[in-house]
Order: sequence, then structure tokens, then C-alpha cells
Amino acid sequence: MALRDILRWPDPRLSRKCVKVGDTDVGDLVRDLFETMYDAPGRGLAAPQIGVLVRVFVMDAGWKDGEMAPRACIDPEIVAASETSETRDEGCLSIPGVTARVTRPDWIVLRYRGLDGAVHEERLEGMEATCAQHELDHLDGIVTFDRVAPEARRDLETEYEALL
Repeated sequence: MALRDILRWPDPRLSRKCVKVGDTDVGDLVRDLFETMYDAPGRGLAAPQIGVLVRVFVMDAGWKDGEMAPRACIDPEIVAASETSETRDEGCLSIPGVTARVTRPDWIVLRYRGLDGAVHEERLEGMEATCAQHELDHLDGIVTFDRVAPEARRDLETEYEALL
């Protein structure tokens, strides 16, 4: 396992859509993602955030509040989502120091392959749903700035630039 550098916006790799992994062994990548995420400390981290443009992310939405529940998601996809939404403050390890108000479905059904090779399908709610959707956005080249209104984006970008 190795700690990896986390790319910071506006690195162009954060705006690229990632390719599917398929049957490729990504065990070392997943271990590096977990080590880097926990060290950061974050709740989720996607492969493109460390410069690897494949459809893999890791998350542990509750570890900061108590119980650890690490999840590695390979070639994930949302197969169902609620029609109701929830707005939360979202931070991003690639845009440190800035929090955006993002509205997303309040629950999703996520299908992914785990490190065990099995296909998993889970209904995620609350912070887990938000975290998974945020990380999935990274796999599609989307950052939180892309999820807010243009005026809010300008304000957030100005805030971020002032932190650099």
C-alpha cells in the first residue's frame, strides 16, 4: 500500500470520463485509495483523483462518526434513484477548503463489483448515497463546481483560488 498524491482542481484529469476496469485486477489500486482516503482524511476517493482514469472508487461514509464500513466499488453504476432529493454540504479532497451545497437524490441503488469479484447491488441512503454519487461524478469527470448554479460556482471558485 502507498499514499498517493491527490490531484487538485483544475487538473484536467479531473474532467475526464474514466474507462471501465472489466476483469483487470485493481487490488493494489484499491488499497492505495483506502490508505490515501483515510490519511486525507476523507469519506470517499475516486481513482481519477490520484491520476488513474479507471472506474473505481472507495468510500467509508461513516468512519468519522463511529463505525467503519469500507466499500470498494469497481465499475459502479446507479440502477435506481429516488424522485425526492436532499441538499447537503459537500467537500472534496480535490478542492480542499471549499464546501458546496449540492442537491442529489436522497437514495440510490448502486450496482458494482467488489474486490471479491462478486456483483453487489445495494440501496444507499443519507450520507452513503451522497458519498457514492459524489465519487461516481468523479468517474464521469464531474466535480462539485459542476453541480451548482453559475453564480454559486463563481463564488466557490473565487473562494478556492483565495486559499491557494
